[in-house]
Amino acid sequence: MLAKIMRTFQSPDFYQIDTLLNSEEKLVRQTVRDFVSTEVMPLIADCFMKDEFPKSWIPTLANLGVFGATIQGYECAGLNYTSYGLIMQELERGDSGLRSFVSVQGALCMYPIAQFGTEEQKKKYLPSMAKGQLIGCFGLTEPDFGSNPNGMLTRADKDGDHYILNGTKMWITNGGISDLAIVWAKCPQEDNKVLGFIVDRETPGFNIKDIHKKFSLRASVTSELLFDSCRVPAKQKLQIRGLKGPFSCLNQARYGIAWGSTGAAMACYDEALNYAKTRIQFDKPIASFQLVQAKLVEMFTDITKDQLLSLQLGRLKDQGLDFPQQVSMAKMNNVSNALKIARMTRDILGASGITHEYQCGRHMMNLESVNTYEGTEDIHRLILGEFITGIPAYR
Repeated sequence: MLAKIMRTFQSPDFYQIDTLLNSEEKLVRQTVRDFVSTEVMPLIADCFMKDEFPKSWIPTLANLGVFGATIQGYECAGLNYTSYGLIMQELERGDSGLRSFVSVQGALCMYPIAQFGTEEQKKKYLPSMAKGQLIGCFGLTEPDFGSNPNGMLTRADKDGDHYILNGTKMWITNGGISDLAIVWAKCPQEDNKVLGFIVDRETPGFNIKDIHKKFSLRASVTSELLFDSCRVPAKQKLQIRGLKGPFSCLNQARYGIAWGSTGAAMACYDEALNYAKTRIQFDKPIASFQLVQAKLVEMFTDITKDQLLSLQLGRLKDQGLDFPQQVSMAKMNNVSNALKIARMTRDILGASGITHEYQCGRHMMNLESVNTYEGTEDIHRLILGEFITGIPAYR
């Protein structure tokens, strides 16, 4: 089994994208690729089956500088967005749960502290989070409100120099292993505006309940956050009001997903190609049959387009020229393609594709969740529909 999984990964690069990367970007990618190949791949299938996230990876990930990688200062790596995208690509080549862990830590937790936090908050949290000593989670989604976060029921009532939180957050990545949560709640005393808070794990009234029996993202901790008269000091409030705060965080995470899902697609395609070249039927490899070649060509072409879409988006972000609808297109397109490629790989592998001896089934199940979170495929279609017509169809 391991011999198949540990075969050297060959990255498709039909349009010579490597020539568009600088030396630092290539080094970052190769460093994370080596970590995934040597440390993640031998263990990830068992972690998925056992429904556990290996916390032993956290110190290595911290040493690689992947937590809050684009943040300047506070002991963060200060990389450009293209390098960050390449990190996400390589991590999700291993598993969506691994990329989710890093994405939540950086894009959804460290990013809002860096952007909207006070200097005291930044100094208190960011260095320790960059070192993996503090793990964060992001509390926005609720049991009844996912695609419409403005409907949230969680409340933050002002009470002197504290806010009292009451409510529930659902489907929260990293919740059960977190030391803090970035929590979004409506404040009746501030025109019912959405406010953000850094809530430490030990705060009285804050409880976490893990969610089990998942068929997707099993190598990732998913939890429910419960707030029952949870008193949070006002000094823990982020300096942002309204949904602009959480939406800006989600935009960072969606950017990483666009790259990450391409990594999952690359892993599946590599597996499909090598299986097809070695699987013999009717006295010849199945790669010699027209229908199999047609599938491989479709996968190969989609990956090439996804790579170029991600790279250009990264360059735009590095220049400060990107806007949210561009990220929506990349997230929508790349995840949809990755899920299709995972399913096609499973088809090429036949019965072998349903076993953990191969990756495609695990990626396929993971990508069902990735296609849903951080804005479903349909929600991103509506975002783009409004952008090109000027008409918001979801209202």
